[in-house]
Amino acid sequence: MEEKIIIAGFGGQGVLSLGQFLAYAAIADGKEVTWLPSYGPEMRGGTSNCSVVISDEKVASPIISNPDCLIALNKPSLYKFESRVKPGGTIIVNSSLISDKVSRDDVKVIYLNSLELAQEAGHPKTANIVVLGAYIKHSGLFSLDLVAETIKEKFAEKPKVIPANLKALELGYNAI
Repeated sequence: MEEKIIIAGFGGQGVLSLGQFLAYAAIADGKEVTWLPSYGPEMRGGTSNCSVVISDEKVASPIISNPDCLIALNKPSLYKFESRVKPGGTIIVNSSLISDKVSRDDVKVIYLNSLELAQEAGHPKTANIVVLGAYIKHSGLFSLDLVAETIKEKFAEKPKVIPANLKALELGYNAI
């Protein structure tokens, strides 16, 4: 098994954190993983993306040409990476910021209003965790419990944010 994921959006949307949570979950599950960030000099407000490769075997390269899944958190990211998703792959679209429809018919598309669900979870900054929940449900790579434990570990020094993040994870998981 090997899953290649590109996560892309504006700086400040939690693009890199979302990729890190996938990487942490993969490590906790005994998988091989690479996480490769890429962002412009503007950081918050500029574009950023990261590539995550999760595999049962050693990962030869962290560079992804044709991902199995694209998580597009904003319109420029959808336009930039949509054509690269391999046929039969998946595109998860943050429909709270992207009203356009995916132009391809050879990929599965999941439209997810992550901001609305994040607000329901109690904090708008959890939109990336909503998407994480949807991705793990779609991919079947990890259990909800494993990822919830990863979130608890990574936010151990900020215990006040844990409940909203766990709620966001669950809402995203149950949204698809």
